[in-house]
Amino acid sequence: MKSSDLKGFRTFNIEKYRFMAKRYAQVLTIRYNLKREYITLGIPVFLAICIILAGVLTGHGFATKEISGQGSEMNSRKDAYEKFLEEMAAQEAAERGEAVQPTAPVPKAEDETDKAKDDLDHIMVYALLIAIIPYSFDSYMQKKLLKRKEVAFSEFLYKLSELMRGGIDPVKGVVTLSRTTELGAIAPNVQEAASAMLLGSSFEDAMHRMARSINSKLVSKYINIVVQAAYTGGNVADLLFRTSEDMRVVIAIDKDKEANLKQYIVIFYLAQGIIIALTYILSTSLLPLIQGVGLEMLGGNNELSDINFERGFFHMIILNALFGGLIVGMITEGEIKHGLKHSAVLVALSYIACITLILSAGSGAVYNISLVSGEGQQAIGGLPLQEPLVFNVTDMSGNPAPGVYVQMSISPSGIVSSAMTEKDGTVTITPTVGEEPGTYVVTATAGNSLATATIEVIG
Repeated sequence: MKSSDLKGFRTFNIEKYRFMAKRYAQVLTIRYNLKREYITLGIPVFLAICIILAGVLTGHGFATKEISGQGSEMNSRKDAYEKFLEEMAAQEAAERGEAVQPTAPVPKAEDETDKAKDDLDHIMVYALLIAIIPYSFDSYMQKKLLKRKEVAFSEFLYKLSELMRGGIDPVKGVVTLSRTTELGAIAPNVQEAASAMLLGSSFEDAMHRMARSINSKLVSKYINIVVQAAYTGGNVADLLFRTSEDMRVVIAIDKDKEANLKQYIVIFYLAQGIIIALTYILSTSLLPLIQGVGLEMLGGNNELSDINFERGFFHMIILNALFGGLIVGMITEGEIKHGLKHSAVLVALSYIACITLILSAGSGAVYNISLVSGEGQQAIGGLPLQEPLVFNVTDMSGNPAPGVYVQMSISPSGIVSSAMTEKDGTVTITPTVGEEPGTYVVTATAGNSLATATIEVIG
């Protein structure tokens, strides 16, 4: 077999399988009344719901800084208290002249809070993108195809008017155009209408069937004009020519309107970027200062600093991107479904920005904090410590970390203010203990790293 024959055979097979696939798709569509939305929207939404349910069932949840922070802080306080009791017991035994065997460290069970998976909001973002991207892409492509069909239909009217000027009737003109002329995007629709006319359908039925297959309100309106003109008689060719010109003018006006409304798309995209930038500034610069001032005004209460502002900002930005994109589509294109493509783009870009800037700004995994001095002091209830507590904050490479917000808390009661680290990475505080005698624990938190200091309060 020659190479040319082999190539022709392969082309024939490809066309054969393509025709079979198209035929089966038509059979399924007619028999089960399948719509594009079942594939482009129904299946992705179902997959998104399954992903969210799987995340919930496998233990994923929302990040709660309050719960995780309090759990880690309570563990640190418990460790510090046990360490203090061991030191007191060793001191008493030494005074009695008894030998004390060092207590072997007991391996701790893994904290349940460490097992918690707090990324359900991230999973929901992925599921949202999976749900809306196929439908938004399909809607965008269908709209582009519809615009091409409308332009091609105006050209079809012009060519039909030229044929009718030559004395050809509308039915024969449609059949001739379907065979001999390049009709662009509406070629299959015109060929279907021509086949229906050859099989005995009236001009009116065939043209209305073509209008339904194109599925354009603009085309349907002008097809009605064509049908009425064909039945009323007169100078139909001139009427079709003026109709094609009028349709071109309407299409041009729609294009100008969309071009003028595109400025709102740019404005909203810029507004979303400004929101992200302002949120980043709040998370890295202003928010730590506000939290510190709030702690002082609340008398050392750490409720304000326990609020996970970064996650709140993250949720706000994603929701603003989602609904803002829908609003942009409604304003610029007249339908909410055309805003899904803007929502998908804005949500994806906003998510990347939040992961890179905002959530990383609130994460403390890159810091280590340790107590430098002030451990084991004795103090009188209700008074500040005689010597300050000094903590040192470093990055993962061991270098000093200046300008890092360090959250302070004291239990069971007392007053302590959070602070920012100095140029050498140290932070110095002088807490005021409560009036009740006992062991007090000061906890310093830099990101997710904790350090504690114990204080013995005497009456």
